[in-house]
Amino acid sequence: MVLFHGEVDDIDDIDWDTEDELEIQNIGSSSCSTLVTSNTQTAIISNGEASSSASSSNSKLLQHFLGMGFSDKLIIKAIEENGEDNPESILETLLTYSALEEPQDGNFSCHTNSHQQQQENVNYDDFSSDYDETIPNELSEFDSLSDDEIPENYESLPKHEKTLLSLTKMGYSVEEASAAVERCPDAPIGDLTDFIDVARLAKTEAEFFEEEKPKPLFTLNPKLKRKKLLETYKTKKQKGQLTEEDDLIRLPNPMIGFGVPSGPTTPTLTLRTLPHAAKPPPYIYYENVALAPKGVWDTISRFFDDIQPEFVDSKFFCATARKRGYIHTLPIKNRYPILPLPAMTIQEALPLTKRWWPEWDKRTKLNCLQTVYGSAKLTERIRKVLEKAGENVPEDVQKYVMYESRKWNLVWVGKNKLAPLEPDEVEMLLGFPRNHTRGGGISRTDRYKSLGNSFQVDTVAYHLSVLKDLFPNGINVLSLFSGIGGAEVALHRLGIPLKNVVSVELSAANRDIVRSWWEQTNQKGNLVHFADVQQLNADTLEKLMRSFGGFDLVIGGSPCNNLAGGNRVSRDGLEGEHSSLFHEFPRILDLVRCIMNGMR
Repeated sequence: MVLFHGEVDDIDDIDWDTEDELEIQNIGSSSCSTLVTSNTQTAIISNGEASSSASSSNSKLLQHFLGMGFSDKLIIKAIEENGEDNPESILETLLTYSALEEPQDGNFSCHTNSHQQQQENVNYDDFSSDYDETIPNELSEFDSLSDDEIPENYESLPKHEKTLLSLTKMGYSVEEASAAVERCPDAPIGDLTDFIDVARLAKTEAEFFEEEKPKPLFTLNPKLKRKKLLETYKTKKQKGQLTEEDDLIRLPNPMIGFGVPSGPTTPTLTLRTLPHAAKPPPYIYYENVALAPKGVWDTISRFFDDIQPEFVDSKFFCATARKRGYIHTLPIKNRYPILPLPAMTIQEALPLTKRWWPEWDKRTKLNCLQTVYGSAKLTERIRKVLEKAGENVPEDVQKYVMYESRKWNLVWVGKNKLAPLEPDEVEMLLGFPRNHTRGGGISRTDRYKSLGNSFQVDTVAYHLSVLKDLFPNGINVLSLFSGIGGAEVALHRLGIPLKNVVSVELSAANRDIVRSWWEQTNQKGNLVHFADVQQLNADTLEKLMRSFGGFDLVIGGSPCNNLAGGNRVSRDGLEGEHSSLFHEFPRILDLVRCIMNGMR
């Protein structure tokens, strides 16, 4: 347990000497997109932190990359170019060779084994809890389809037909999708999108950096039409009882829950009936990613007395998307947003970007903010491509730039210059005070990580606003998986006094951030910190609750590492290594309810 006035937590593991540029480059080396410049170097931007176990031995390196599906000839050539002590550069060179070489049959080759090996090395601790919401190759096949375009017999379709349908809905042509599936029939959806994007980029590179264009990367079939493909799949299915394979909970479109302050027309529903066991006190509020694996939200709902989740996208509250599901027992009548209202578009939130924003970049909202960010290498390569393109940027280049811009939430900061958001800009977009994450004294990279895993404060505050009239003299809060204090910040911005807050958060850096914010905002109540949610037992809870009369609100969001669509390695749902901590929330909630019943 860490008390507010106790010793500062040990944060020796923080790299105080890490430079910003080094942090950007060290995000990793897993392949998600490539762009080839005139000196044939490839920028490989990471989704996480990659690890390499290759030894300095030439033979071990050779065996290592042979196991990833590369030829011995290419491996030896890459080792000669980069040396034996730089396996990441060797991998980048090999991927470049693989992307640009022209197989004898005239078709583009797909190294599925290489992709799989890279994915095994990705550390998904650094993924944002909603990485699946950003761009096509972070989406599962089912998630990429909207409700009105999912054929009724979708689940009964053969796997390759599902894949084709999903790729075409993502915006790829039927020809591209068919060629990719034909070349890589057993590859996951993410590898197929990588295949298509690399093919597009190789074509773009040839146009702007080579005197002669290569032969077509694959043969297109003009007879296939997307409309015909979709119509083929839209056959009727006899309605019957739900099976174990059917989803009981479907995501709404638009994702506005029980209503939002503005935007789509809000529902007329103002009351709902809660199960007797779920009625407060205490009020509960649980959050996680909306686009979780199939059946996850049904399971979560069962653990919370079958309360149906409220699915909300934060794009109706601010300038960035954040699709989340919330299970709570709060009233849903007379909710109101906190003031001042945040900027609702990118240009309003970041007015200095207006001058440089090209007409062909139609974005008004940012995609979900992640725990990782685009590197300086990536933005430099984009600048070079745009400069080569000149004033009239070709469509292929526009598509490439927009792909990377949406993926990494890049914004225009100069002529032909894109840059990732700065931490203070992310704080503003998520509703936190400026320099909120500086309070923990952590590195720039860790600031992104902490912010990417946080609440969007304006959205959560809208839901919590009903508590102000219920607790005018202050509120006692149990904040589980509290991160950087999104719940506490939301309550404070609503003007609800924080009498007693028990905050449970594993990260020492995040605990320091909340402690610093508590001091800077001159909170009058008591803050008690615990590090491990699994160690919070009945005896400790009862002692705390009897000291101040119990909790009014139990709030938090458990880890989503194994739920997010971007996790292609261990998307194991609620049984995953990290996301299984979800079960601690209902366990602790049951203890709180039992203790409060005994105190009455």
